[in-house]
Amino acid sequence: MSYDLGQQIKKTVQVRSLFIAALVLVCAFGTVTPAAAQKVTPPPTPTKITPQAGNTAFLVGHALGTQGYICLPTSTGGASWTILAARPEATLFTKVFGQDVQIITHFLSPDNSADHVARATWQSSFDTSKVWAARVDGITAGTDAESCPNTGAIDCLLLAAVGRQEGPAGGKFLTKTTFIQRLNTRGGSAPADSAGCTTPTDVGHQLLVPYSADYFFYRAEH
Repeated sequence: MSYDLGQQIKKTVQVRSLFIAALVLVCAFGTVTPAAAQKVTPPPTPTKITPQAGNTAFLVGHALGTQGYICLPTSTGGASWTILAARPEATLFTKVFGQDVQIITHFLSPDNSADHVARATWQSSFDTSKVWAARVDGITAGTDAESCPNTGAIDCLLLAAVGRQEGPAGGKFLTKTTFIQRLNTRGGSAPADSAGCTTPTDVGHQLLVPYSADYFFYRAEH
């Protein structure tokens, strides 16, 4: 009996903890206020990957995912890995009570708000609102000590929002996004020795390389 009671108490505590965590998340991410926006401080970035004046970061997520590559023929008769620019896939997390909590998924999907062209997509894990974005510019990893210090990683980027969609219940968490920065990248680059993609017989092969990064989301100040 005492064992059953102990297990029940343990489960009750776990449920309460999960409920409290969920409540904190709803309060933290359900409504983005100016005060919340001021708590997100991106590192200084080169002009090429800095959003236009009048935009402020309101959210940051640490991403774990993969960058896709395809093996294509070269002009010399060989083959080499070519990045699939629109094929990163990742899950973005933030810390809540010291635990990683998923806040956004990042993938490729048709832009339902515009021309249905497949674009890089970010979707809120809370209200399923979406933002689609396209590359504005980028810098080579390792060329900026504060925002992109890791040599050999995939590029750090500035992307501009080109499409938005509310969640099915009217969620708008990501719909005011204007720019997205991908900073502090690690990994994600194709093998330096082109392993698995050297001859014409390798053409068409695909490769997924793990990477991590910080994604900063911006919105217009007014």
